[in-house]
Amino acid sequence: MTEPLLGDAPADTNAMLSPPSAPTGGWRTATVAGVRRPVHGAVELRLDVHDRIEHVTGQHYVIRLTAEDGYTAQRSYSVLSPPSDPHVEMFVERLEEGEVSTFLADVVEPGDSLEVRGPIGGWFVWDGTTPALLIGGGSGVVPLVSMIRHAQQLGRLDLLRVAVSARTRAVLPYADELAEAGALIVLTREASGSRPAARLTSTDLEPLYEAGQTSFVCGSTGFAETATQLLVGLGVPAAAIRVERFGPSALPAQ
Repeated sequence: MTEPLLGDAPADTNAMLSPPSAPTGGWRTATVAGVRRPVHGAVELRLDVHDRIEHVTGQHYVIRLTAEDGYTAQRSYSVLSPPSDPHVEMFVERLEEGEVSTFLADVVEPGDSLEVRGPIGGWFVWDGTTPALLIGGGSGVVPLVSMIRHAQQLGRLDLLRVAVSARTRAVLPYADELAEAGALIVLTREASGSRPAARLTSTDLEPLYEAGQTSFVCGSTGFAETATQLLVGLGVPAAAIRVERFGPSALPAQ
């Protein structure tokens, strides 16, 4: 996912809706087991994390790079793989000014070692046991794909309703996988099937929402705010909405 990753947990609602227990891991060494480029301008890394702690879908890892002069830069990326995968997969969108993303996208090769910390995060997590509405914009679909894969392995895809948005299908990560899982795909720059180019609306979300769901929203700040407003407009309780938003600023030191 685009760097870095930021989670929103409203302070006045945490006690009302407790997320499942999520593990936390410290700094470890990871060996790059595979490199793939599923869409233009991004890279998928498959990491063998030494002494890996099994994650919960929706969690993320920090990747830290250290230069020869001791300068460090680190960014956070959502985990793409389900908990049962022996490796940790991450999708990294290459940002032209990104210190970490350009290195991961242009330089890293299988066999390289990376310094990672994780899993991290306890608010934007789904353990596969409760109904959920997943809403993602652009590379914000990454943690949602992890949830979908987990649900498929559990045989509980029925628990999920999914809506995603992107400019075009070509730039939407894992578009085919999302479509096969039954996701509503909304494109803003081209038609999607019989649907003309348009933004996500409350009309799109209304048939997907059911009382008792937890709504997971992930995307850019603008997308996350708009999607959250749509949900609130449909009557979704604020305590049932969990938001993960991303942007270009750096993470604080971990």
